[in-house]
Amino acid sequence: MLNLKLALRTLFKTPFVTIVAVLSLALGIGANAAIFSLFDQMLLQPLPVSRPEQLVNLSAPGPNPGSQSCSQAGGCDEVFSYPMFRDLEAERTGFSVAAHRAFGANVAYNNQTLNGDGMLVSGSYFPVLGVQPALGRLFTKNDDQTIGAHFVTVLSYSYWENKLGADPKVIDQKMIINGQTMTIIGVAPKGFEGTTLGVNPNVYVPISMRGVMSPGFDGFKNRRSYWAYLFARLKPGVTMEQAAKAANAVYKPILADVEAPLQKGMSAQTMVKFKAKEIALADGRRGQSSIHKETRTPLTLLFAITGIVLLIACANIANLLLARAAGRTTEMAVRLSLGATRRQILVQLLTESCLLAVIGGLVSLLVAHWTLIALMQLLPVDAGSFVHLELRWNVVAFAAAMSLGTGLLFGLFPALQSTKPDLVTTLRAGSGKLAGARAAARFRTSLVTAQIALSMALLVSAGLFVKSLLNVSRVDLGLKTENVVVFGVSPELNGYTHARSGQFFVRLEQELGSIPGVSGVSGGRVPVLAGDNWGSDVSVQGFKKGPDTDANARFNEVGPGYFRTLGIPVLNGREFTASDVAGASRVAMVNEAFAKKFGLGRDAVGKFMGSGGNDSLNLQIVGLIKDAKYSQVKQEIPPMFVVPYRQDTTVGSMSFYVKAAGDPTQVLRAIPGVVHSLDPNLPVENLKTLPQQVKDNVFMDRMISTLSAAFAALATLLAAVGLYGVLAYSVAQRTREIGVRMALGADARTVRGMVMKQVGMMTIVGCVIGIIAALALGRGAKSLLYNLQGYDPVVFGGAIVVLAVVALGAGFVPALKASKVDPMQALRYE
Repeated sequence: MLNLKLALRTLFKTPFVTIVAVLSLALGIGANAAIFSLFDQMLLQPLPVSRPEQLVNLSAPGPNPGSQSCSQAGGCDEVFSYPMFRDLEAERTGFSVAAHRAFGANVAYNNQTLNGDGMLVSGSYFPVLGVQPALGRLFTKNDDQTIGAHFVTVLSYSYWENKLGADPKVIDQKMIINGQTMTIIGVAPKGFEGTTLGVNPNVYVPISMRGVMSPGFDGFKNRRSYWAYLFARLKPGVTMEQAAKAANAVYKPILADVEAPLQKGMSAQTMVKFKAKEIALADGRRGQSSIHKETRTPLTLLFAITGIVLLIACANIANLLLARAAGRTTEMAVRLSLGATRRQILVQLLTESCLLAVIGGLVSLLVAHWTLIALMQLLPVDAGSFVHLELRWNVVAFAAAMSLGTGLLFGLFPALQSTKPDLVTTLRAGSGKLAGARAAARFRTSLVTAQIALSMALLVSAGLFVKSLLNVSRVDLGLKTENVVVFGVSPELNGYTHARSGQFFVRLEQELGSIPGVSGVSGGRVPVLAGDNWGSDVSVQGFKKGPDTDANARFNEVGPGYFRTLGIPVLNGREFTASDVAGASRVAMVNEAFAKKFGLGRDAVGKFMGSGGNDSLNLQIVGLIKDAKYSQVKQEIPPMFVVPYRQDTTVGSMSFYVKAAGDPTQVLRAIPGVVHSLDPNLPVENLKTLPQQVKDNVFMDRMISTLSAAFAALATLLAAVGLYGVLAYSVAQRTREIGVRMALGADARTVRGMVMKQVGMMTIVGCVIGIIAALALGRGAKSLLYNLQGYDPVVFGGAIVVLAVVALGAGFVPALKASKVDPMQALRYE
């Protein structure tokens, strides 16, 4: 307690040093804590289930001929057919297996309809996870054995709590899910939000009910239809390798004896690869989500960047403490001469540095909170449903550990340096100069040089990301997003028949067109630049394909005026009209990439094609459109064909595009009312402007660029403060020397040059080391850069100029002060 009181008095005696140190620490630790919060949620947090370390995810990399339907849970090499799932479930393979698949769900209860996510799960899903219900019961294997016969549902805890008021009477009540009456049998446990990060299901439905939840689906018996994600729990004592061997003992014979004969038109080479497929097991403690893979590199990089910022902050504080220790040398020597042990003084000095760190850590929680608020502004709107950026206990614990760790790190060397037991030399000096001052000066200079090097690396990395984002912003989308509002509706999820859905879409187009200020309206089945990819094998007149020929193209189904509304030029032929309906001649339009891939050139109009692996050429190409981005801003434009949605009698959901003549705000506000006037129970989905959708599509680029630039600026500022502090202290220590020089004839310019030379040397050495580190960072970040290598001369040159200006600016004030030293006063200076 005595050490603590003394430490408090000492910190208050030097308020400037204390404030600068606390702010440096708060910024460094706060930035780290904020990024750790995101890093922890995306990459570290295990599922809130029993013994998550026993969970494994299943995949079967290799050819998946037929139809593949993958989602946010993972890639298309991670999905299995429903029959294969049942085969694996029935056998003793060293683990218990479960299946799941997300689906869009319109949920109606007590006259309130909500659009969101649902999860189709096998009866083994909850037992394998080992979770217990908060209310009622969860599914068992008896709840999903018969296709289309289990009209039961389990609610998520958050939906039950937030939308139903945590009503305990919901058990055995009826609710409408996608137009079907379902009985509520239970509520999932609190904190459990499914097994796919990015999908927060409101309801869980037996997987055998997919055909009921998604009308038109018929993939239960087809072994060439891959759509179910599988995970399992290892049995006690079974290793992952043993389980994989047992699983493949079941899987490979089925593959060779049952599924291989079903493959048609497959080359011998592909058949060998097909039969060689094996089930692979991977760590499943965090569930299954493509977000884990997509965010690993950028978040690791951001975490490394904030770590560098903290190192620079620590170097700053070490320099400050060394400078303060210089003024306390006599005090330390007197204490030692009076009988205090070096250990006692070390404990006292480390108590001071740790107290400083604790105060900085407390302030860092505010910085972390503000940083998390800024982070949320960079994330897509829908990310708020699964990313909870808040100061949880583990984030606070992380900040506390960082505080104590840095307190010891930056306090140890100054404490050791200021307690060297050379009493005679120190007491004779009597001037407050530290014994071994040269060693301390070299250490301080090395710290500042390291700060400059680290700042250089961060400036370069920030420059690369900013330039990459600039490249992204200059991408020619091939369409005009200005003043366009986009939203979706899914009447089939409210129980509409396909015929009724089609009628609703036509009426909705008409009503949207009557909104004041609207200049264009159309719809599309696949939302543009929303990350969705729908593909199909095609046959094209004049194009010959063999067994392994890539004949796949992306497709969309759109309404009349679609290309005019989105500003996509029709290069040849015509656009779809209101007369392109079911029963009329079937037509299609193709883009330039499609025409190039299938050898049509500019003569595509008038040719015939077919889709869905069907060799029947039953679609006449009536228009050639200019290439436009399809799913992702950063992806190459794929070959694409488009058909009128009014010729498809199975369409049950649609995205609509409403173009305003001016500011789209009024149109944005009017759309929910228009939909409500046609059906009060039909939710409006993902209502936003098209420019916002484009921003959401590249949110990771914007987040990395913004944060890396902010952290690089912070690091440079901290390095400038450190440089200024070292030079100011150096000038103060060399006051007598400078006075002698000036008394012997040195002018102010010479003195300024002496100080600035020291600045220049530290800056040059720091920049060289920083460039080497920046090259390593650039190689690591190459996969995140768009149309840019891990090095760029303009970026490197700009970073050098910025850092040189900042360093020279930080050094000019001490240099100017040195040049104004009065020689007579300096000669009397102690």
